[in-house]
Amino acid sequence: MAVREKGLLAAGAAFVALAGLGFSTLGKVEATTANSTLNQQAPTLLAQKLKTLTIVFPSRADSTDLQNKANSVGAFLSKELGIPVKAQVGDDTAAVEALRANRADVAFLSSRPALKAEQLANSRLYLAEVRDNYSGRHTYSSVFVVPSNSPLKSRNNAKATLEQLRGKKMAFTSPTSGSGFIFPVSELVKQGFVQSSDRLNGFFGQISYGGNYSKALQAVLRGQADVAVVSEYALNSPYITPEEKSQLRVLHRISGVPAHGIAIDDDVPAPDREKIINALLKLNQSQNNQLLRNLYNSTELVRVDHNRHLAPIRDALTRVGIAP
Repeated sequence: MAVREKGLLAAGAAFVALAGLGFSTLGKVEATTANSTLNQQAPTLLAQKLKTLTIVFPSRADSTDLQNKANSVGAFLSKELGIPVKAQVGDDTAAVEALRANRADVAFLSSRPALKAEQLANSRLYLAEVRDNYSGRHTYSSVFVVPSNSPLKSRNNAKATLEQLRGKKMAFTSPTSGSGFIFPVSELVKQGFVQSSDRLNGFFGQISYGGNYSKALQAVLRGQADVAVVSEYALNSPYITPEEKSQLRVLHRISGVPAHGIAIDDDVPAPDREKIINALLKLNQSQNNQLLRNLYNSTELVRVDHNRHLAPIRDALTRVGIAP
Protein backbone atom coordinates (compact mmCIF):
# COMPACT_ATOMS: atom_id res chain seq x y z
CA MET A 1 0.00 0.00 0.00
CA ALA A 2 1.49 3.39 -1.01
CA VAL A 3 2.44 5.80 1.78
CA ARG A 4 0.59 9.13 1.75
CA GLU A 5 1.87 12.44 3.15
CA LYS A 6 -0.13 15.53 3.99
CA GLY A 7 0.63 18.64 1.94
CA LEU A 8 2.08 21.62 3.87
CA LEU A 9 0.56 25.06 3.30
CA ALA A 10 2.85 28.05 3.90
CA ALA A 11 0.70 30.64 5.71
CA GLY A 12 1.11 34.29 4.80
CA ALA A 13 3.12 33.50 1.67
CA ALA A 14 2.22 34.60 -1.82
CA PHE A 15 2.52 31.10 -3.18
CA VAL A 16 1.54 27.55 -2.23
CA ALA A 17 4.20 24.85 -1.94
CA LEU A 18 2.85 21.54 -3.13
CA ALA A 19 4.39 18.36 -1.75
CA GLY A 20 4.07 15.24 -3.95
CA LEU A 21 4.93 11.61 -3.55
CA GLY A 22 7.76 9.87 -5.37
CA PHE A 23 7.69 6.07 -5.73
CA SER A 24 10.71 4.01 -6.69
CA THR A 25 10.91 0.39 -7.79
CA LEU A 26 12.78 -0.34 -4.56
CA GLY A 27 9.56 0.37 -2.68
CA LYS A 28 10.79 3.69 -1.17
CA VAL A 29 8.65 6.78 -1.03
CA GLU A 30 10.16 10.23 -1.31
CA ALA A 31 8.72 13.74 -1.19
CA THR A 32 9.32 15.99 -4.20
CA THR A 33 8.40 19.61 -4.81
CA ALA A 34 6.52 20.55 -7.95
CA ASN A 35 7.13 24.03 -9.33
CA SER A 36 5.46 25.94 -12.12
CA THR A 37 8.35 25.31 -14.55
CA LEU A 38 8.09 21.55 -14.09
CA ASN A 39 4.33 21.74 -14.55
CA GLN A 40 4.81 23.50 -17.87
CA GLN A 41 7.63 21.35 -19.21
CA ALA A 42 6.83 17.80 -18.08
CA PRO A 43 4.77 15.78 -20.61
CA THR A 44 2.64 14.50 -17.72
CA LEU A 45 2.41 15.00 -13.96
CA LEU A 46 3.80 11.50 -13.54
CA ALA A 47 7.35 12.85 -13.32
CA GLN A 48 6.37 14.40 -10.00
CA LYS A 49 5.21 11.04 -8.68
CA LEU A 50 7.46 8.26 -9.91
CA LYS A 51 11.22 8.35 -10.20
CA THR A 52 11.49 5.20 -12.32
CA LEU A 53 9.21 2.46 -13.61
CA THR A 54 10.20 -1.20 -14.02
CA ILE A 55 8.20 -3.52 -16.29
CA VAL A 56 8.71 -7.28 -16.57
CA PHE A 57 8.11 -8.95 -19.93
CA PRO A 58 7.84 -12.76 -19.56
CA SER A 59 9.48 -14.86 -22.25
CA ARG A 60 7.08 -16.82 -24.44
CA ALA A 61 7.53 -19.48 -27.08
CA ASP A 62 6.28 -17.29 -29.92
CA SER A 63 8.45 -14.27 -29.13
CA THR A 64 12.07 -13.88 -30.27
CA ASP A 65 14.63 -11.17 -29.50
CA LEU A 66 12.33 -10.14 -26.66
CA GLN A 67 14.78 -7.95 -24.73
CA ASN A 68 15.29 -5.58 -27.66
CA LYS A 69 11.56 -5.45 -28.35
CA ALA A 70 10.84 -4.81 -24.67
CA ASN A 71 13.48 -2.06 -24.63
CA SER A 72 11.69 -0.36 -27.52
CA VAL A 73 8.40 -0.42 -25.64
CA GLY A 74 10.20 0.85 -22.54
CA ALA A 75 11.69 3.75 -24.48
CA PHE A 76 8.26 4.66 -25.84
CA LEU A 77 6.69 4.61 -22.38
CA SER A 78 9.59 6.60 -20.95
CA LYS A 79 8.93 9.35 -23.47
CA GLU A 80 5.21 9.30 -22.73
CA LEU A 81 5.59 9.33 -18.96
CA GLY A 82 8.63 11.54 -18.66
CA ILE A 83 10.57 9.10 -16.44
CA PRO A 84 13.09 6.30 -17.02
CA VAL A 85 11.42 2.97 -17.77
CA LYS A 86 13.39 -0.24 -17.32
CA ALA A 87 12.38 -3.35 -19.28
CA GLN A 88 13.25 -6.72 -17.77
CA VAL A 89 12.77 -10.15 -19.33
CA GLY A 90 12.08 -13.27 -17.25
CA ASP A 91 9.53 -16.03 -16.85
CA ASP A 92 6.12 -15.66 -15.18
CA THR A 93 7.45 -16.86 -11.83
CA ALA A 94 10.21 -14.24 -11.84
CA ALA A 95 7.69 -11.58 -12.81
CA VAL A 96 5.40 -12.41 -9.89
CA GLU A 97 8.33 -12.48 -7.48
CA ALA A 98 9.53 -9.09 -8.74
CA LEU A 99 6.10 -7.62 -8.03
CA ARG A 100 6.02 -9.23 -4.60
CA ALA A 101 9.47 -7.93 -3.67
CA ASN A 102 8.78 -4.42 -5.03
CA ARG A 103 11.48 -4.84 -7.68
CA ALA A 104 8.92 -4.24 -10.42
CA ASP A 105 5.85 -2.05 -10.81
CA VAL A 106 4.21 -3.57 -13.90
CA ALA A 107 4.26 -7.03 -15.49
CA PHE A 108 2.77 -8.75 -18.51
CA LEU A 109 1.24 -11.95 -17.10
CA SER A 110 -0.86 -14.92 -18.18
CA SER A 111 -4.00 -15.63 -16.20
CA ARG A 112 -2.77 -18.09 -13.55
CA PRO A 113 0.36 -16.06 -12.62
CA ALA A 114 -1.92 -13.02 -12.47
CA LEU A 115 -3.89 -14.76 -9.72
CA LYS A 116 -0.63 -15.52 -7.95
CA ALA A 117 0.43 -11.88 -8.24
CA GLU A 118 -2.87 -10.86 -6.67
CA GLN A 119 -2.34 -13.32 -3.84
CA LEU A 120 1.31 -12.46 -3.10
CA ALA A 121 1.62 -8.81 -4.13
CA ASN A 122 -1.94 -7.49 -4.26
CA SER A 123 -1.30 -6.65 -7.92
CA ARG A 124 -4.21 -6.55 -10.32
CA LEU A 125 -4.78 -6.85 -14.06
CA TYR A 126 -5.96 -3.67 -15.74
CA LEU A 127 -5.37 -4.48 -19.41
CA ALA A 128 -5.66 -7.60 -21.56
CA GLU A 129 -4.12 -8.47 -24.90
CA VAL A 130 -6.12 -8.91 -28.10
CA ARG A 131 -4.85 -11.11 -30.92
CA ASP A 132 -6.10 -11.84 -34.43
CA ASN A 133 -5.99 -15.57 -33.64
CA TYR A 134 -8.08 -15.30 -30.45
CA SER A 135 -11.66 -16.38 -31.11
CA GLY A 136 -13.00 -14.22 -28.26
CA ARG A 137 -11.00 -11.02 -28.80
CA HIS A 138 -9.44 -10.93 -25.32
CA THR A 139 -10.32 -14.56 -24.58
CA TYR A 140 -9.36 -17.66 -26.53
CA SER A 141 -10.20 -21.35 -26.65
CA SER A 142 -8.63 -24.50 -25.30
CA VAL A 143 -8.95 -27.18 -27.96
CA PHE A 144 -8.86 -30.97 -28.04
CA VAL A 145 -6.99 -31.85 -31.23
CA VAL A 146 -7.02 -35.20 -33.08
CA PRO A 147 -5.63 -36.46 -36.39
CA SER A 148 -7.76 -35.39 -39.35
CA ASN A 149 -8.54 -39.07 -40.08
CA SER A 150 -9.36 -39.96 -36.45
CA PRO A 151 -12.52 -42.02 -35.86
CA LEU A 152 -13.37 -39.65 -32.99
CA LYS A 153 -16.17 -37.27 -33.99
CA SER A 154 -17.55 -34.00 -32.62
CA ARG A 155 -20.98 -34.77 -31.16
CA ASN A 156 -23.97 -32.60 -30.27
CA ASN A 157 -22.70 -31.81 -26.78
CA ALA A 158 -19.51 -31.83 -24.72
CA LYS A 159 -20.40 -34.95 -22.74
CA ALA A 160 -21.03 -37.07 -25.83
CA THR A 161 -17.87 -35.80 -27.52
CA LEU A 162 -15.55 -36.27 -24.56
CA GLU A 163 -17.00 -39.69 -23.67
CA GLN A 164 -15.11 -40.98 -26.72
CA LEU A 165 -11.80 -40.20 -25.00
CA ARG A 166 -12.25 -42.93 -22.41
CA GLY A 167 -9.26 -45.28 -22.61
CA LYS A 168 -7.48 -43.13 -25.20
CA LYS A 169 -3.90 -41.82 -25.17
CA MET A 170 -3.94 -38.18 -24.06
CA ALA A 171 -1.14 -35.64 -24.53
CA PHE A 172 -1.47 -32.63 -22.24
CA THR A 173 0.76 -29.60 -22.70
CA SER A 174 1.98 -29.37 -19.08
CA PRO A 175 0.42 -29.63 -15.61
CA THR A 176 0.67 -25.84 -15.23
CA SER A 177 -0.82 -24.86 -18.59
CA GLY A 178 -4.22 -23.19 -18.53
CA SER A 179 -5.46 -24.19 -21.97
CA GLY A 180 -3.25 -27.28 -22.15
CA PHE A 181 -4.33 -28.82 -18.84
CA ILE A 182 -6.41 -26.80 -16.36
CA PHE A 183 -9.35 -25.91 -18.60
CA PRO A 184 -9.66 -29.32 -20.32
CA VAL A 185 -9.43 -31.18 -17.00
CA SER A 186 -11.98 -28.79 -15.52
CA GLU A 187 -14.32 -29.72 -18.37
CA LEU A 188 -13.77 -33.43 -17.72
CA VAL A 189 -14.63 -32.88 -14.05
CA LYS A 190 -17.67 -30.82 -14.99
CA GLN A 191 -18.95 -33.59 -17.25
CA GLY A 192 -18.43 -36.20 -14.54
CA PHE A 193 -15.64 -38.22 -16.18
CA VAL A 194 -13.04 -37.57 -13.48
CA GLN A 195 -13.20 -36.25 -9.93
CA SER A 196 -10.04 -34.13 -9.91
CA SER A 197 -6.71 -33.57 -11.65
CA ASP A 198 -5.10 -36.52 -9.83
CA ARG A 199 -7.74 -39.02 -11.00
CA LEU A 200 -7.05 -38.88 -14.74
CA ASN A 201 -5.56 -42.36 -15.02
CA GLY A 202 -8.95 -43.83 -14.30
CA PHE A 203 -10.34 -42.29 -17.48
CA PHE A 204 -7.49 -42.22 -20.01
CA GLY A 205 -5.55 -45.26 -21.13
CA GLN A 206 -2.30 -43.28 -21.21
CA ILE A 207 -1.24 -39.76 -20.21
CA SER A 208 1.79 -37.80 -21.36
CA TYR A 209 2.95 -34.18 -21.11
CA GLY A 210 4.57 -32.58 -24.11
CA GLY A 211 6.11 -29.71 -22.17
CA ASN A 212 4.89 -27.17 -24.72
CA TYR A 213 2.22 -26.82 -27.41
CA SER A 214 4.43 -27.97 -30.27
CA LYS A 215 5.51 -31.20 -28.59
CA ALA A 216 1.99 -32.05 -27.48
CA LEU A 217 0.78 -31.68 -31.07
CA GLN A 218 3.76 -33.64 -32.38
CA ALA A 219 2.71 -36.56 -30.18
CA VAL A 220 -0.57 -36.69 -32.11
CA LEU A 221 1.11 -36.23 -35.49
CA ARG A 222 3.49 -39.13 -34.75
CA GLY A 223 0.78 -41.44 -33.48
CA GLN A 224 2.07 -41.37 -29.91
CA ALA A 225 -1.22 -39.90 -28.66
CA ASP A 226 -4.82 -40.03 -29.85
CA VAL A 227 -5.60 -36.48 -28.73
CA ALA A 228 -3.78 -33.39 -27.43
CA VAL A 229 -5.02 -30.25 -25.71
CA VAL A 230 -3.51 -26.86 -26.58
CA SER A 231 -4.47 -23.22 -27.13
CA GLU A 232 -6.30 -22.60 -30.39
CA TYR A 233 -3.51 -20.34 -31.66
CA ALA A 234 -1.01 -23.22 -31.36
CA LEU A 235 -2.48 -24.65 -34.56
CA ASN A 236 -0.44 -22.08 -36.47
CA SER A 237 3.18 -21.08 -36.99
CA PRO A 238 5.57 -21.07 -35.17
CA TYR A 239 4.14 -24.04 -33.28
CA ILE A 240 3.42 -26.24 -36.31
CA THR A 241 3.72 -25.89 -40.08
CA PRO A 242 0.75 -25.42 -42.46
CA GLU A 243 1.31 -28.98 -43.69
CA GLU A 244 1.13 -30.35 -40.15
CA LYS A 245 -1.98 -28.29 -39.47
CA SER A 246 -3.70 -29.95 -42.44
CA GLN A 247 -3.20 -33.31 -40.73
CA LEU A 248 -5.07 -32.21 -37.59
CA ARG A 249 -8.57 -31.08 -36.64
CA VAL A 250 -10.33 -29.74 -33.56
CA LEU A 251 -12.53 -32.31 -31.83
CA HIS A 252 -13.83 -30.08 -29.03
CA ARG A 253 -13.44 -26.44 -28.05
CA ILE A 254 -13.64 -24.76 -24.62
CA SER A 255 -14.08 -21.03 -25.00
CA GLY A 256 -13.46 -18.19 -22.57
CA VAL A 257 -9.84 -18.75 -21.54
CA PRO A 258 -8.61 -15.35 -20.28
CA ALA A 259 -6.01 -13.70 -22.48
CA HIS A 260 -2.69 -12.59 -21.05
CA GLY A 261 -2.76 -9.14 -19.53
CA ILE A 262 -0.85 -6.38 -17.77
CA ALA A 263 -0.74 -6.26 -13.98
CA ILE A 264 0.15 -3.18 -11.94
CA ASP A 265 1.37 -3.38 -8.37
CA ASP A 266 -0.73 -1.83 -5.61
CA ASP A 267 2.24 0.33 -4.52
CA VAL A 268 1.61 2.52 -7.57
CA PRO A 269 -0.83 5.30 -6.53
CA ALA A 270 -4.13 5.38 -8.42
CA PRO A 271 -3.46 8.65 -10.35
CA ASP A 272 -0.11 7.34 -11.54
CA ARG A 273 -1.59 3.96 -12.40
CA GLU A 274 -4.10 5.67 -14.68
CA LYS A 275 -1.31 7.54 -16.46
CA ILE A 276 0.57 4.28 -17.00
CA ILE A 277 -2.57 2.61 -18.39
CA ASN A 278 -3.23 5.52 -20.74
CA ALA A 279 0.37 5.45 -21.95
CA LEU A 280 0.12 1.70 -22.64
CA LEU A 281 -3.14 2.22 -24.51
CA LYS A 282 -1.31 4.57 -26.87
CA LEU A 283 0.37 1.43 -28.22
CA ASN A 284 -2.97 0.80 -29.94
CA GLN A 285 -2.49 3.87 -32.14
CA SER A 286 -1.41 3.11 -35.69
CA GLN A 287 1.90 4.96 -35.41
CA ASN A 288 2.85 2.96 -32.30
CA ASN A 289 1.11 -0.35 -32.87
CA GLN A 290 4.05 -2.22 -34.35
CA LEU A 291 5.84 -1.93 -30.99
CA LEU A 292 2.97 -3.87 -29.39
CA ARG A 293 2.71 -6.42 -32.18
CA ASN A 294 6.43 -7.13 -32.00
CA LEU A 295 6.17 -8.23 -28.36
CA TYR A 296 3.70 -11.11 -28.37
CA ASN A 297 1.79 -10.75 -31.67
CA SER A 298 -0.92 -8.79 -29.87
CA THR A 299 -2.85 -6.27 -31.94
CA GLU A 300 -4.48 -4.25 -29.18
CA LEU A 301 -4.72 -3.71 -25.43
CA VAL A 302 -8.16 -3.35 -23.81
CA ARG A 303 -9.25 -2.43 -20.31
CA VAL A 304 -10.58 -5.32 -18.24
CA ASP A 305 -12.00 -5.82 -14.78
CA HIS A 306 -9.53 -7.98 -12.86
CA ASN A 307 -12.09 -10.19 -11.12
CA ARG A 308 -14.36 -10.63 -14.12
CA HIS A 309 -11.52 -11.38 -16.53
CA LEU A 310 -9.89 -13.97 -14.27
CA ALA A 311 -13.10 -15.61 -13.02
CA PRO A 312 -12.91 -18.48 -15.58
CA ILE A 313 -9.40 -19.56 -14.55
CA ARG A 314 -10.25 -19.15 -10.86
CA ASP A 315 -13.31 -21.38 -11.32
CA ALA A 316 -11.39 -23.96 -13.35
CA LEU A 317 -8.65 -24.21 -10.72
CA THR A 318 -11.21 -24.68 -7.97
CA ARG A 319 -13.00 -27.38 -9.94
CA VAL A 320 -9.85 -29.44 -10.57
CA GLY A 321 -8.53 -28.95 -7.04
CA ILE A 322 -5.39 -26.93 -7.85
CA ALA A 323 -4.22 -23.82 -5.99
CA PRO A 324 -3.33 -20.73 -8.05
